[in-house]
Amino acid sequence: MIKYNLICQCKKTFESWFASSAEYDALKRKRLISCIYCESKNVNKSIMAPNLSSKSNKSLEKTKVQKNIIKKLSNFRKYIEKNCENVGDNFLKEAKNIYYDNKKSKGIYGKATPEETAELLDEGIEVITIPWINKKEN
Repeated sequence: MIKYNLICQCKKTFESWFASSAEYDALKRKRLISCIYCESKNVNKSIMAPNLSSKSNKSLEKTKVQKNIIKKLSNFRKYIEKNCENVGDNFLKEAKNIYYDNKKSKGIYGKATPEETAELLDEGIEVITIPWINKKEN
């Protein structure tokens, strides 16, 4: 996973996670990246400082922060798995069924391609992509 600081033509900045820099480039080419404030597709990476490791206390602090983030993401995953239904690769279909048929749902989670996610958002169906922490990482 890679996090980029993004800036929109409206001059607002925000962060977003991508599977890789190639994933960001592919989504950018397909115009699937939009501003979280104004929904413009005119979004670019902003200047970022490189992540250089050092052998000082800063690296120890970073390790603690990383462990804390992994723990929180792991807890978030456990909560989702306990309280929502895993629809796997059928996420697009199930989300549309719930939205258009006005079905009550305790919540769903599953897999969707960036194109499927964009399709749902274009139809007004709220979805969110989160980093799915591997259970072995806790």
